Amino acid sequence: MTQATVWPEGHDRVILTEIDSTLDEAQRRFAQGVSRPTWILALNQTAARGRRGRAWAMPAGNFATTLILPTGDPTDRIALRSFTTSLALFDACVAATGRVEGLTLKWPNDVLLNGGKLAGILLETLQKGGRVCGASIGVGVNLAAVPAIDSLEPRAVPPVALASVTGALVAPEEFLTFLAAAFARYETQFATYGFEPIRRAWLDRAAHLGNDITARTGTSETRGRFETIDATGQLILTTDAGRQAIAAADIYF
Repeated sequence: MTQATVWPEGHDRVILTEIDSTLDEAQRRFAQGVSRPTWILALNQTAARGRRGRAWAMPAGNFATTLILPTGDPTDRIALRSFTTSLALFDACVAATGRVEGLTLKWPNDVLLNGGKLAGILLETLQKGGRVCGASIGVGVNLAAVPAIDSLEPRAVPPVALASVTGALVAPEEFLTFLAAAFARYETQFATYGFEPIRRAWLDRAAHLGNDITARTGTSETRGRFETIDATGQLILTTDAGRQAIAAADIYF
């Protein structure tokens, strides 16, 4: 076995045939006392959700997992796991397919393949006694098929599936090992060297870096040139009004 296919030491895994949502199951298990990194994989979800409570469609054969990550880090540092997870997803796709071509990362939490949405990440904090003491990191990947078009929000990046684009047929359990191994490596790098190496690696894989993009929040839109991400993970756009830092938004190309 290569390094990419070895399950990381100190990480647990739970594989479930069906669950309402791996994110919800992560919250339940954390409340019951999970104390070390634990990956929950579901072969089917009946009530999956994405960012801002949006529904997440899951055709058969696709990938849905949530990592329970106990940590005493402050919330701003927890949020940076979106970038370590994105990099781990990128590496997992390379390990699964043997190819890098066409893979890019979309700020703040998507993986694209040939410009289409292949995977998404949803990070939530976990609390005990009113204190943040962990994160749940949900990951969905279109391994086998794309969701129905009518399940997508307007202006969404069209979805793609790993199997149809690359010909790689990867079982969810196998992909979980690729992902967990890659995440463990980036988590060690993050703990040892901080965010800067993660930031540089993410930018090397960023979609539309240097091009004009639109950042949309619930109340406004900002159009500008995608310049970089800063030391806190914020999107930096150069606009007609000057340089702007954006903490959270939906991005459109």
